Amino acid sequence: MRRKTVTVRIGQVNVGSDFPVVVQSMTNTETADVIRTVEQIIALHRAGSELVRVTVNNDEAARAVPEIVTELNNRKVPVPIIGDFHYNGHQLLTSYPDCAQVLAKYRINPGNVGTKARDKNFTTIIEQAIRFDKPVRIGVNWGSLDQQILTEMMDLNSKISAPLSAQEVMIKAMVESAMRSARLAEDVGLGHDRIIISGKVSGVQTLIEVYRQLAAACDYPLHLGLTEAGMGNKGIIASTAGLAVLLQQGIGDTIRVSLTPQPGGDRTQEVLVAQQILQSLELRNFNPQVSACPGCGRTTSTLFQKLAEDINGYIREQMPHWRTEYPGIEEMKVAVMGCVVNGPGESKHAHIGISLPGTGEAPKAPVYIDGKHRVTLKGDKIAEEFQQILLNYIREKYGRKRD
Repeated sequence: MRRKTVTVRIGQVNVGSDFPVVVQSMTNTETADVIRTVEQIIALHRAGSELVRVTVNNDEAARAVPEIVTELNNRKVPVPIIGDFHYNGHQLLTSYPDCAQVLAKYRINPGNVGTKARDKNFTTIIEQAIRFDKPVRIGVNWGSLDQQILTEMMDLNSKISAPLSAQEVMIKAMVESAMRSARLAEDVGLGHDRIIISGKVSGVQTLIEVYRQLAAACDYPLHLGLTEAGMGNKGIIASTAGLAVLLQQGIGDTIRVSLTPQPGGDRTQEVLVAQQILQSLELRNFNPQVSACPGCGRTTSTLFQKLAEDINGYIREQMPHWRTEYPGIEEMKVAVMGCVVNGPGESKHAHIGISLPGTGEAPKAPVYIDGKHRVTLKGDKIAEEFQQILLNYIREKYGRKRD
């Protein structure tokens, strides 16, 4: 059961429990470099990022934002752009109204809105959000938690008979920081349906507890994600472990997988991982899924591995075109199996599947379509013939019916 929330509209994207969980990402280019930033936004959007956040940290970045949005509009890339503000957001949004106008949402960290006049600076940002009718994400982060709130709660905790651990107090302080900021935003005049909350940490168990408490404390949509998830497998596995638990419990309305890319690495990987988390939980469908067996002593031939890789690559390459030409194709399941042990059964459960001959087995490969045996392929062109059968199936099942 999905946790019930209000709906927050960000550009043309709706976030909340009445709508699918939204995937978002963030650029790592220097925002003042308009061309590189635009190109990365387009790459992220094409990969499936439905919202893209950019850093707005200085005058040059604030001046560049309207140029970025104009260029995206010229290229017909309809992705809402979110401005990420720390320390000086109150100054930048006030000094550059064109920037404030074209952004689809502002992200505010209440621990980083100024070292001395936090409430005043926070209020200034909220006033700009009201002026330009923009939603905000109040994003609490344990690495920059409001020290005043944390100190208050630590002092109170020290006076009770059974004090909580420092970790437990920190979690409660994060929740309190978010709730205080949300109350202040509404007191200033921001609508209840213009607020999204997040509470990011880098530990999986802590993340789960923070969001459970946030979910119980409010009906604002929640943005999920580990902060500093890490590189490679560590980042992917940690993000999956934390987000999957929360999403399965109905908590979360928009997600980001904050992977650290290799130097010069592909930023879009984090989008693909976020999509796969949602698709694996059967919350959304983005791309056809190709199942393949891991291989064993019965499958020393690499034919099934090569075919599975080729089919995956072919689908990724064609999906930008297929999404419009073959509606519903993202729900298709393909099985490329290596031998007769599980091959026929898995193939029957897929929309289309093939069971390739394992080591020492007869050189034939039965193909199953919608659960029924359709044909058995033989010879040295099994891969090419199956790929053609797959394409014919896609055209027949998902092609638009024309009069």
